[in-house]
Amino acid sequence: MAWEFESGLPIYLQAADMVQKRVIKGDYPRGSRLPAVRDLAMEAGVNPNTMQRALLLLEERGIVFSQRTAGRFVTEDAQLLEALKYQTARKQVLSFVKRMDELGYGPEELEVLFRRVIQEESTAAQISSENIMAGQEQAHGSL
Repeated sequence: MAWEFESGLPIYLQAADMVQKRVIKGDYPRGSRLPAVRDLAMEAGVNPNTMQRALLLLEERGIVFSQRTAGRFVTEDAQLLEALKYQTARKQVLSFVKRMDELGYGPEELEVLFRRVIQEESTAAQISSENIMAGQEQAHGSL
């Protein structure tokens, strides 16, 4: 997941959101140690003080915790992380539904649209996978 920042929102809030998403996704599993502040800041392309502020916000939310000399760790609280994942997904869905409503899609039409797009993507991925395998077979046959 790339670190892409938008104008209008403080960078530390966006950095906190990105670390939180990585926790939700499992890039930083429950109980795991986070990279050092300086390493995260360098990866994100931000000042270490900005990253420190982002991580303090995540500590306030209970998503990460500090151990004095060992660094910061992701919470072990599975319920908290599952609730956070649901809340984050719900927010995304509501935003999407609002934008689709602006295009004239109602709930039933959205359901049909979702199924259609997912089916198209599934078919495209399958075709792509088959083409890759066919190309590999041709390459091995020509050796």
